[in-house]
Amino acid sequence: MSEGILLFIEQRDGVLNRTSLEAMVAAQRMAAETGDKVSAVVLGRDVSAVATEVAGKKLEAVYTVTDDKLASYTPDGYVAALKQAIEQLSPRYVILSHTYRVRDFAPILASTMGKTFVTDCLCFRVEGGETVFTRQIFQGKINTDVRVQAEAPVFASFQAGSYRADLAEAGEQPAPIKPLEVEMEGVRLRTEPEAAFQETKQAVDLTQAPLIVAVGRGIKSQENLSIVQELAEAMGAEIAASRPICDNEWLPMDRQIGSSGQTVAPKLYLAVGISGAIQHVVGMKNSQTIVAINKDPEAPIFDLADYGIVGDLFEIVPALTAEVRKAKGE
Repeated sequence: MSEGILLFIEQRDGVLNRTSLEAMVAAQRMAAETGDKVSAVVLGRDVSAVATEVAGKKLEAVYTVTDDKLASYTPDGYVAALKQAIEQLSPRYVILSHTYRVRDFAPILASTMGKTFVTDCLCFRVEGGETVFTRQIFQGKINTDVRVQAEAPVFASFQAGSYRADLAEAGEQPAPIKPLEVEMEGVRLRTEPEAAFQETKQAVDLTQAPLIVAVGRGIKSQENLSIVQELAEAMGAEIAASRPICDNEWLPMDRQIGSSGQTVAPKLYLAVGISGAIQHVVGMKNSQTIVAINKDPEAPIFDLADYGIVGDLFEIVPALTAEVRKAKGE
């Protein structure tokens, strides 16, 4: 059995991670250029709902790997199960989304198999039958091309927001769902997941948010956050921040966007009082629409923004909030 491109589908408690659909777009477009077929693999104890959801996309097959030892994520369990799945399917490429979970287990998996792993890719192209991956270095300042001359499979993960999840192609008919048998009896799980911190349970996963209002140092003080929070509430958006806001503990660290925070790609990213330092930009530059509000017309954020408003955020934000509420009939 040989599968050209094998896509790893990430799920948590039976809920599909949206970034897996972004990676699916990359895999489907790669297949269109290389002539390979795309199949998907999903791990867990009961993954029937996720497998059915994914099977509606343009895939050759959806492989399920189920075992009690995969009920909760552990790197040992995922490495053991995926290694066996890859050995059975013999793909040329293994495509993943560059999530925290993938960062944890995929380097171990690739190393264990003696294979090459190209991480955090932005895109790819095919030249003379060779797949060339593009990734960033020096905190997003430089794009570099990576050509792999190694035996298959080649592992590659794609940065969140590199492709739009809604562009994943649907299949003409559902892909077959095929269980894979793996031997987990002798696998020792050296880590045991603990219950999530209460704060984490209450927090939102910003990577899944369609609308984000992000605030930066232009807000001046913690007391002024309320005007931005009111706008986010009126819009039905999640609030996020640049690093200085979180470093000052004005908002929790899980709200931070950037190279040391979360990478997001919402439909709308509204940057309020954010200058646009490269460390922040790498975390939100792939947003579908970027709107910036800043009093400095030379702020770097305007080079990236689709729409820019130069002015005092303390006047502009309340006016926007009022207009949003008016439009909603509130």
